[in-house]
Amino acid sequence: MSSPLLTTLLHLALATLAMAAPTMTIQKENAWQYGAGGGVIGFIVFILDVIVIVEVLKSDRPVAHKVAWSLLVFLFPIVGIVIYWLFSNREAHNKRGGYEAIA
Repeated sequence: MSSPLLTTLLHLALATLAMAAPTMTIQKENAWQYGAGGGVIGFIVFILDVIVIVEVLKSDRPVAHKVAWSLLVFLFPIVGIVIYWLFSNREAHNKRGGYEAIA
């Protein structure tokens, strides 16, 4: 059984989240950004972030470097992608890349 204090705190947290939700009308003429989600450009940035994070996690870097690069890309999506692609020395850490010979 859960305690009444824990239940009350959970209710207050959910009520706070519900009140903090954006209440914004959607303008139909701008197809690039609907509401607070970022629209098409936000989706493209999200896909690029996922690609970078997967590439970082598959690399042979030390764990601390993987965490640092992933946090940079997660916290600063656009700037993190640019910094990663410019300064990460991707070729040296992705030696497993490419195809293996079948025969």
